[in-house]
Amino acid sequence: MTTTTSNVTCFEGERRSLLAIKHKITDRFNLLSTWSGVECCEWRGIGCDSRNGHVVKLDLRNPMSLEDLRNGPVSWEDEKWLEGELSPCLQNLKHLRYLDLSMNNFSGKIPEFFGSFKRLEYLNLSGSGFSEGVVPHHLGNLSRLQYLDLRNFFILGDESITGLLAPTVDDLRWVSSMSSLRYLDLSGIVMDPQIDWLHLVNMLPSLLTLNLASSLHMIYKTPSIKFVNFTSLNSLDLSMNEINSTIPLWLSNLTGLMHLNLNRNSFHGKIPDFIGTFNALASIDLSYNSFKTLIPYLFCNLSSTLVHLDLSNNMFYGPVPSNLGLLLRLEYLNLEYNHLSGNITSNLGLLWRLEYLNLCYNKLSGNIPMLNNLVRLDLSSNMFSGPLPSNLGLFSRLEDLYLDDNQFTGNIPMSLGQLSKLKKLDLSRNSLAGVLYETHFTNLMNLIYLDLSLNWLALNFSSRWIPPFQLQLFYASSCIIGPYFPKWLHTQTHLQSLDLSNSSIRGTIPKWFLSILSHIIYLDLSKNEIGGKLPLFHFHTSDQVTYRILNMNSNKFEGSLAVFPSNVYLLDLSNNLLSGGLPQTTGTMNLTLEVSSITILDLSQNKLSGRLPDCLGNLIYLEAMDLSNNNITGLLPCSLGSLRYLRTLHLHNNRFEGNLPQSLKNLRRLFTMDIGYNFLVGDIPFWIGESLLNLRFLNLQSNKFTGKIPLQFCQLNGLKHLNLAQNNIIGTIPPCFANLNGMIPNEVPEIPDVLYYEDNIMASMKGIQSCKGDNSSYDHVGKVEAQDDDEGFWFYAGICASFVAGLMGLLGSLYFIRSWRVAYFEMLENLYTFFLVNLACLRRTCVS
Repeated sequence: MTTTTSNVTCFEGERRSLLAIKHKITDRFNLLSTWSGVECCEWRGIGCDSRNGHVVKLDLRNPMSLEDLRNGPVSWEDEKWLEGELSPCLQNLKHLRYLDLSMNNFSGKIPEFFGSFKRLEYLNLSGSGFSEGVVPHHLGNLSRLQYLDLRNFFILGDESITGLLAPTVDDLRWVSSMSSLRYLDLSGIVMDPQIDWLHLVNMLPSLLTLNLASSLHMIYKTPSIKFVNFTSLNSLDLSMNEINSTIPLWLSNLTGLMHLNLNRNSFHGKIPDFIGTFNALASIDLSYNSFKTLIPYLFCNLSSTLVHLDLSNNMFYGPVPSNLGLLLRLEYLNLEYNHLSGNITSNLGLLWRLEYLNLCYNKLSGNIPMLNNLVRLDLSSNMFSGPLPSNLGLFSRLEDLYLDDNQFTGNIPMSLGQLSKLKKLDLSRNSLAGVLYETHFTNLMNLIYLDLSLNWLALNFSSRWIPPFQLQLFYASSCIIGPYFPKWLHTQTHLQSLDLSNSSIRGTIPKWFLSILSHIIYLDLSKNEIGGKLPLFHFHTSDQVTYRILNMNSNKFEGSLAVFPSNVYLLDLSNNLLSGGLPQTTGTMNLTLEVSSITILDLSQNKLSGRLPDCLGNLIYLEAMDLSNNNITGLLPCSLGSLRYLRTLHLHNNRFEGNLPQSLKNLRRLFTMDIGYNFLVGDIPFWIGESLLNLRFLNLQSNKFTGKIPLQFCQLNGLKHLNLAQNNIIGTIPPCFANLNGMIPNEVPEIPDVLYYEDNIMASMKGIQSCKGDNSSYDHVGKVEAQDDDEGFWFYAGICASFVAGLMGLLGSLYFIRSWRVAYFEMLENLYTFFLVNLACLRRTCVS
């Protein structure tokens, strides 16, 4: 297509049509500011035929591409789009051969008049905002079309979000008339499962690229076909489609394939031998499927072409084949999350072009292959042992190094400091020992992620040391860092995640430490001997972070808790020496007026006193709250009934009095309710059995409850622990208790072994043997000398349930189980990418 922007005269009719299009479109970013004057061929995005001056190209795509959005945050200044409706005057541009409206926010359906552009060769509507109705069949009139991209805006890399703002395809027969089509992308379009897409696509003999990612949901199996006409295909993507079958035989006809992507389906069985005959194949992705076999030797037949091989997240077993070392062009190899075992072959060292090697989460052992071209090496969660190689510095291009969760021993070699390009280093959960000095990090100026936790390491840095790096994440749990806070941390102004738990730190938090906390998302200082008053946390308000984790339990903090930190998801200050009443503010805001984002709150095992403030009910996102083992007094506030998301409530061993407020019946998601060892009075509320049907643990022990056990308790079918001991209950145990499905029976099957009923006045067992009571002594000041053994278990069970319910709930355990941490950060990265892209759409919608 020959176009020009000068030396031709614009046709007046076409100029007016373009102005009509501009008038209909909302252009808040002045992308069409050049659309004025006489010569429309000189306007932005317009191309005219150099011979006759007709408009043949209209390119209105967003200057910010999908890849730009994936690569990082996009500011309002960078992201620009067009929105609104397309004028029907567009169809007056009858000579159009190129039309690109991608990455905008147009509304409504794809216009049917698009099918009138008889000369059109290129049509790109990917992410254009047309989100309603059916893809018009009139597109089948575009017999000259070579490129058609209708990709849904919500298809992002390895993840698929379908059904959101996506048009549908109810009939694909119109595609078969596009005999010149070379590129077809329908990824993310909702396609009717009855469509015989394969036979229709088979009528496109010129097709080179076919992308149907996340568009064939509910089909489950690929159709069969005898003769394949589109044998010129060089790129096929059927990923994210839930296809449950073996790899179809008709693929064997696509001998010219260069790229094959079948990831995130349920393909199973044997990888067919014909894959090894594709002598042009450069990339194959079979990850996230259900292959359960040895890795086949057929890949060695692709030694002259294969660059990218991904077999991760399957069930491949046995050794890593030695013939993989023959793939001399290979740059990317991912075998993570399989069942591979044995020593990794030394032949992998022959892959001199390899840049990405991921073998994590297998059972592999042996020596680390010396591949000097590697950019990323992940051997985590395997069985590698022995010392780290002394020539580690030879990996001069390495940016990401993950060796965590293995059995490495010995000292960390000084050559680590030679890895000047290193960005992420994880050596956690090994048996490494010795001292780390400043020289270990001499040239690591690009380091942003450092995890040394759960080793036998000591960090010996000068108080005047200024590191060459700016960390975003630093984990050193169970390393020897103390006795004082490491002063070099005051230089780390970009720090977001910090774990110094169990690191022998004592004294008080230095003032300089507070200056680096403004962007902190995850902070764990637990299990140290840090004393003094709690700092006032002031987080950067522009972060919009609502999943912040603050874990400072098991220290010696004292004084009062002045305020609840704002924008915090988990706050754990348990097992300290805090005193005084609970705060009525969050951050700098009054809690009576503002809603806090706190979801998990643990202030247990302190010396808190006073009454629970009514404004505690404003913590409406709470899922778990533990105030046990304090000296809190007074009535339980009715406002607790506002905590509708609450799943775990621990108030035992305090000095609460009065009746249980009836508002607590609103806590219908409650999993654990532990209010033992208080001074609560009145009849046991019947509404517990009527409303709190999700209860698994109920402890009312050592209060002053009277009356009978409500028959409504028989409706608590999931109950596993019920403790009513040491009250003033009378009457008999309801016979229906024997039918509670959740109860765990002991040797007397009629009564569960976790039903504590002992020491109640005039309690008649009617021939049913009582279970053993709790012999804990109680001194009437709310203190327990001997706690129930499984009490802690049910607290953590409740906490776990709360974590599952919340998106970020697993963060508290991330540094203990790297598989959770990797899964979480991958999920977060995918969500981050998803929200970056969708934020563009939401901005447009909101601004509109």
